[in-house]
Amino acid sequence: MFGSLLDIEHAFGHHGHVGRTRVRRRRLLALAVVIGVVGGLSGPVANAVGVGGGAEARSARTYVVRPGDTLWSIARRSSPSVDPRLVVGAIASANQVDPGALVPGQELSIPAIG
Repeated sequence: MFGSLLDIEHAFGHHGHVGRTRVRRRRLLALAVVIGVVGGLSGPVANAVGVGGGAEARSARTYVVRPGDTLWSIARRSSPSVDPRLVVGAIASANQVDPGALVPGQELSIPAIG
């Protein structure tokens, strides 16, 4: 009875023991797969939902200077929610114009800011 070859712990001749390292490796592998799937899907899902800190692709607008216009007034009119100093600098650098040398009828490219 006690010397029997058939034992509960060794039923059917299986002596395989799943060691801790195998279990840990399997868990780490499963974790890596889950992280990879989540990482791979997070970009497209975030873009589909509309979440993201990326800049929106907006094209530059053109503005025809009217008599009495200044870069400051054009900046305030074109981007009211943005600091006009930033917009004035962007307009001046995009068009290579002197802020005091605007001519009525001149076309200015107004870059998209904010």
